[in-house]
Amino acid sequence: MMGIDEAGRGPTLGPMVYGSAFCRVQDETRLKAMGFADSKTLTEAKRESLWSELRSVGFIGWRIRVLHAQEISSGMLRRFKPYNLNAMSHDAAIGLVRQVLELGVNLRYLYVDTVGDPDMYRMKLEAIFPSLQITVAKKADSIYPIVSAASICAKVPRDNILASWKFNDDDMCSDYSWGCGYPGQFSRTIFACPA
Repeated sequence: MMGIDEAGRGPTLGPMVYGSAFCRVQDETRLKAMGFADSKTLTEAKRESLWSELRSVGFIGWRIRVLHAQEISSGMLRRFKPYNLNAMSHDAAIGLVRQVLELGVNLRYLYVDTVGDPDMYRMKLEAIFPSLQITVAKKADSIYPIVSAASICAKVPRDNILASWKFNDDDMCSDYSWGCGYPGQFSRTIFACPA
């Protein structure tokens, strides 16, 4: 089984990261016992601990896709055939599924946190992957442990990217207390620093 979730959709700073986690169906109990939950409900320390454990336990595989702000902007601002954020999100998820299948994983179940209408997204995925049993749901990261694990695979690498974030403009301030890059979570004075 495989789960897919994202982190960083709609931030003012940093990339959008798609994370996926996959394991054998019979390992779902072990996955639950590890304590995975929606990454937004966990402390930073717990997310880091789960990320480390996920990579070392030996029964969970993972893949990520980082969509940097420049990639998102250039797609959305195309003059002809703009590439909207939902389409980019869908394509990132589809790419992750293809990567896992190319590894030779005998994938049967796919759980995805929705982007847009869950039924339309599910039908789109079923058309591409007809051999999979696909569930697309709102708040899937709170419902399915494999999607909760995918949430960690997206959130922690994104946070690590932001931890080393540097502005291209050296005149921007050097106060790096912007948190996760969402408007309500970082200092509003960051853009008002004196030059």
